[in-house]
Amino acid sequence: MSAGSGRPQSRSKPALGEREAAALVERVFGLTVSWVQPLPSYDDQNFHVRVGRSEDAAEGAGEYVLKITNSEDSQEPELIEAQTRAMMFLSAEGFPSATPRLTRDGNIMSLESGGTAPGNKKYMVRLLTYLPGTPVAKIATNAQILYEIGKLAASLDKALSEKFHHPSVKSLHRGQFIWNLANVPLLDQYIYALGQNKYREVVEQVIEQFKGKIIPKLSSFRACVNHGDLNDHNILVDSTSASLENPQYKVSGILDFSDMSYGYYVFEVAIAIMYMMIESPDPLSVGGHVLAGFESVQPLTGEERGALFLLVSGRFSQSLVIAAHTALLYPENKEYLMITAKTGWKHLVNMFEARSRPRGATPAPCLEDTTPERPYFLQKRRPALSEHRGSKVGASRCIPAGAAVRPCPCVSHASCRVSELT
Repeated sequence: MSAGSGRPQSRSKPALGEREAAALVERVFGLTVSWVQPLPSYDDQNFHVRVGRSEDAAEGAGEYVLKITNSEDSQEPELIEAQTRAMMFLSAEGFPSATPRLTRDGNIMSLESGGTAPGNKKYMVRLLTYLPGTPVAKIATNAQILYEIGKLAASLDKALSEKFHHPSVKSLHRGQFIWNLANVPLLDQYIYALGQNKYREVVEQVIEQFKGKIIPKLSSFRACVNHGDLNDHNILVDSTSASLENPQYKVSGILDFSDMSYGYYVFEVAIAIMYMMIESPDPLSVGGHVLAGFESVQPLTGEERGALFLLVSGRFSQSLVIAAHTALLYPENKEYLMITAKTGWKHLVNMFEARSRPRGATPAPCLEDTTPERPYFLQKRRPALSEHRGSKVGASRCIPAGAAVRPCPCVSHASCRVSELT
């Protein structure tokens, strides 16, 4: 969900028709399109295209995604190159990432006019390999795939931060980029889009607490390169079992690198947790499974783990506020823009209500103690780990096969199980 270099998009989204898209593919990439279909997008324009097999036999690919970047981001070619080079790097490292088809001129992208009329805007155009699979948003998630998504988030950031050294990487220092989690305070500029209601009050609380409790701690978090948008529509999965009762999945595709920026490891896991909560029937149980997978690769410090509640809340606020603002600019795209809002507001309000319950009140599942020493999402991490016995979680944090397990003390969630090492 890219939003330009530092603010939600103005009216710069491309608006090409299917015939124009097909002609663009032929002119720029030298391929004849046999079929084209628009794909949903936030502020770029995407098309699923099929080309003649005979022309593309050497590459072994007949399906692509034509990605037309909004005119505002198209003015930053080095940033788009960094995103594309990162995708190429990750694919070479074994991650399921798309790679670009070269243009007729042998380039990975091309700046093209949006039409023939004078003054038409220019858009950066890429043709990316099409990745098969089902978006996580369309499956019933379980502990196994949530754990795998957590592992993916950590592994991806770790690989980018330790091994990706292309000269364009410096463009990922995006100080005022609105989707970077460090910039939650910038939501003040767009909160008007919510009107005056209880939701606005919650977001205002998030912003104020973020300023006071997160911003001062940023220097203590470990820095890395973030994908920045591992949401339930940007992760594709394939089924690896025929069982209907206990389905197993593997990640088959990672989409949309347009929100890449320098950030912190804890940002990535917070973003993943937030988006995995969106469609879950039990959203407050999601965090532990994702966190357990993440920490099997990159364990968090106590301070980072203690920040998760506000970081997840901050990402909810970013998604909900920016969507409301952008929907005012693009009413024709409102249904797609407001996907998160369908359940997001309810989840954010429930999180805050659960956290603010006084001691002694009937708690929500696994929220009986949310002091800084026992942060909100740590309560969920421990039950999650108990369901991943045998997984390669860090030696100091894994649950040995013989570990004693006690019921969670939550009066409303007696079936929850929390590890207790002996």
